[in-house]
Amino acid sequence: MSVPGSPSAGAPVPALIDAMSEGLYLVDRERRITVWNAAAARITGYSAAEVIGRRCGENLLRHVDEAGAVLCGPHCPLMATMRDGQDRSASMFLHHKDGHLVPVRVSAGALRAPEGESIVGAVETFSDDSATEGVRERLRTAERLSVVDALTGVGNRRHLDAALARRLSRWERHARPFGVMMLDVDRFKELNDSYGHEVGDSVLRLVARSMAAEARRSDDVARYGGDEFVVLTDASDEDALRRLGERLRAVVERGRIVLEGGEEVGVTLSAGAVVVAAQDDAAAVLRRADEMLLQAKRDGRDRLVLAV
Repeated sequence: MSVPGSPSAGAPVPALIDAMSEGLYLVDRERRITVWNAAAARITGYSAAEVIGRRCGENLLRHVDEAGAVLCGPHCPLMATMRDGQDRSASMFLHHKDGHLVPVRVSAGALRAPEGESIVGAVETFSDDSATEGVRERLRTAERLSVVDALTGVGNRRHLDAALARRLSRWERHARPFGVMMLDVDRFKELNDSYGHEVGDSVLRLVARSMAAEARRSDDVARYGGDEFVVLTDASDEDALRRLGERLRAVVERGRIVLEGGEEVGVTLSAGAVVVAAQDDAAAVLRRADEMLLQAKRDGRDRLVLAV
């Protein structure tokens, strides 16, 4: 893409760019943000005034891949595009201003000076991948049945009970196994005591939204109570269940709550996971998952323990 000169930081955004449904921002060779459209503000929570003139990797979006690996620095797609001029497109996560991760589809392209082929910056567009019709329909259904946890936006105990009953019925009738994972926030009481319940609530929202974004479409994510969450999943062999658990832990660990003074609050999760067994009813399979969670706590927290 050629541009008639690099836009100056803080310059008015052209109306056409501001009307786009996709988020868009431009950076110069030093990765300083020079343009930030209205959709970028809506998807990320950051206004143009908060980002113009800052570097894109400067504690802002901090893109991570689906395994939780940070893509800023040497792995930054914008940097790679500015080096070789090649367009790039990928699914990843960005950090919302509130701290949680947002699944996005990102495209990056080089900006070239109009008088030649020299690269003067890059453009990134991104769209929120969580707003698919399937997700919207499931949310509408959940809201109609009053099964959404008011604080976090994921399923509540009523949702969990219904989803677990359905899976147990399929297990009994058709021998379709499933996995149950119980997770909670490490040292949540200490966090609440140190920073207050408002920050604690923000942490719970971060955890819930990050896990819901990373979980597969067929998974059920619910708040079990307090700082405990349960994930029901079709992943039913040891390797698949372990991969899912580690991905959930990784995306939560990459999230941050930024306090007014700039201090960052991060969290880790402990998790226990089991595969449904012949003798299990709802209480039994949840109890077994909870036993694995307690083992993860005893083993030092910030880990997954899987019953094999």
